[in-house]
Amino acid sequence: MHFKYSYFLLILVLPFIGNAQKGFEAGIWAGSANYFGDLNNLYRLNEPGLAGGIMGRYNYNTRISTKMQLNYLRLRAHDSKSNNAFDLRRNLSFFSNVIEIAPSMEFNFFSLKHGSKDENLTPYLMGGISVFYFSPKTDFQGKTYSLRNLGTEGQIPGQEYNEISTAWLVGGGVKFDLNAAWSINVELAYRKAKTDYLDDVSGFYPDYIELQNNRGDVAVQLADRSEATTDYPKIGLSGTQRGDSKDKDAFVSLGINLVYYFGKLRCPDLSTPKY
Repeated sequence: MHFKYSYFLLILVLPFIGNAQKGFEAGIWAGSANYFGDLNNLYRLNEPGLAGGIMGRYNYNTRISTKMQLNYLRLRAHDSKSNNAFDLRRNLSFFSNVIEIAPSMEFNFFSLKHGSKDENLTPYLMGGISVFYFSPKTDFQGKTYSLRNLGTEGQIPGQEYNEISTAWLVGGGVKFDLNAAWSINVELAYRKAKTDYLDDVSGFYPDYIELQNNRGDVAVQLADRSEATTDYPKIGLSGTQRGDSKDKDAFVSLGINLVYYFGKLRCPDLSTPKY
């Protein structure tokens, strides 16, 4: 009975610990990033920005690993590149350099053993969190302005939104070996942010008299960049909707990782059962 019980347990856990491949990996990645939010609520993909970073990963076995990334992502959007009539009239724009730290867990669908001729490719899923810094800016009359510092939605000086936020991170991709040491990971990662101000747009158009007194003429001009025509006035009436605060911003990255494996293949010690 003792032998049968031990053999049964071994069969259950062997797919996860058999030929266990513990060890560290490190790599670099490059790709593109896209932003989704009030200035891109139709999920357009026509304004990608550069993205890249470094990563470190620890493999607990051939299926489970933890990863830490330090990333840079360029996010941007222009209402002028939308097909929506309201967006075109609103005419806002932003860009932001995002610096991100992202811890996550990964699960390989198939057993991955670096150096193996048979188990050298697997799709995988990942989940974790993102902690990131952002600072939305825009170009206006030949100059670049920090939108947060202008309080474009009527924020009182000293009560602006936080430039550090968090997001839920989910994603996945494919890992495949080049040889026993080097591998390629193609990864798509989506973040749902806790902030709605990646683009500096969230709520309502401000009281312009108060905004001018607190922030000056440029703030008033950048709060409402719509243009009056013979048929329509400017759309940014105080208190009318500028964005949708109920739907938080998001961003996604697609990248190719070049990864080096520092560990080595380790086989578990199996003792001969006594019976």
